[in-house]
This record gives sequence, C-alpha cells and structure tokens, in this order.
Amino acid sequence: MILYPNAKINIGLNILSKRRDDYHNISSIFYPVNHFYDILEVVYADKFIFSSSGISIPSEKNICELAFDMISADYELPTSVQIHLHKQIPIGAGLGGGSSDASFTLIAINTLFDLGLTKSQLKNYAIRLGCDCPFFLENKPKYITGIGDKMCEVKLDLSEYIIKFINPHIHINTSEYYKKCTPKFSNKDLRELVQHPVSSWKSTIENDFENIVFADFPQIKEMKLNLYKQGAIFASMTGSGSVLFGLFKK
Repeated sequence: MILYPNAKINIGLNILSKRRDDYHNISSIFYPVNHFYDILEVVYADKFIFSSSGISIPSEKNICELAFDMISADYELPTSVQIHLHKQIPIGAGLGGGSSDASFTLIAINTLFDLGLTKSQLKNYAIRLGCDCPFFLENKPKYITGIGDKMCEVKLDLSEYIIKFINPHIHINTSEYYKKCTPKFSNKDLRELVQHPVSSWKSTIENDFENIVFADFPQIKEMKLNLYKQGAIFASMTGSGSVLFGLFKK
C-alpha cells in the first residue's frame, strides 16, 4: 500500500494563554496542501522493518513506528509490516509532515489488517501521537483551538491560488519558542477573517510566532517581504516556522 501524507499550512496562529500543564491554548486554521507530500509504503512482512530515504530523519524512533506499536499493542495482528518513508516535507518547519506521516500510518494499518477502526478510534490513537495528528485523518480545512486538539470545519477554498514555499533551512525548536512568546487574548475570530477577501488578510491575520522568530532570524523576515515583492496576495510563516508560504493568483 502506498500513501501520500501531505503537508498543511497555518492561516493565522494566535497564542492565547498558557495552561497549568505548560502547554498553550491557541487558535489557528489548518489548511491541507495536497501537492506537497511524503511517500509512505506499508506492506506485510514477517518482522517489523522501518526504512527511509529523501530528507534525513533523526535517529530516534520514527513516529510511524510509534503508530504501528500503538495499534499492535491493542490488536493481535497476524503479521508485521515493513514501512518505507520517502521524506520530502522539511522537518521542524511548521508543515506538519511528521504528524501527517503518523496519521497516514494509522490509516494504512487499519486498512491492511481490516481492523474496522472508526474515525473516533483513529482520532484517539492520533492525539496520543501528537496534537496535529488528528487533522490529517480528515484533511479538510479546520479551525483549531485548545492545544491543537479541538477542531471544527471551516469553509475555505484556496484552489484559485498557487501556494509557493520558501524553506530557509533553519530548524525552529517549537517548545523553545513557545517559552519566548507572550500569550495574549485575541478577540479576532479567524473563522470570520478568512471569509473576507484574501487581499485583506495581510492586515488582519497574524502568526504570533513571527515577531519572536524574526527577531532571532531577520533573514526569514526578509524572505517574507520578498514573497510580497514577487506578487503574493498573502504571505506568512506556517506554524512555528521556519518555512514561509505565499498565496499567488493563478
């Protein structure tokens, strides 16, 4: 079985408050980017094997392995699997590549072994792997709140735009930059803002990570400005960065 775990972009990201568990409450809109993806192959095997190609993956246990371990701990599978991941989505870039890989692995195992897991059951596994993981089970535009675990559908169609990316090749430590941020309540409702023309987003939609990341890496800020100079209708860092995207009219 071959699947194509896709990336996502954040349309806005507001860091609203810090929780007692040291996580942060946020609001954001996740939008799937289907033309930017990893390639995941999962096949039956006598013993578990994980391999990868493309972008180098850190040596610790991959999230795809964790996804398989989680299901195999609850179900007596008749055989194991061999997983090969061809990594194309940059790591630590705010594009959700690892979360997507994990969720697509859950889907693959459920399908290969005909487990009949419901959407709710898959979501329960996904949230244990990471806050962003449940989004990729449905892959539809979602309004995200809480620590990223609460989602509701939002009407948003960017098909008339080309989404271009710039990768500064700078790894942003998300937890480190959450510590640097100053949470602030926002009375802006992203669900309403994205219903306005995309040309208005530049002045109304913000990613709260940008100011603190740009302070440390002014070259990333310059790249964002260059996207506007090239004709982007809207440009932003996605997630905690460092990858930037621009929306261009086709």
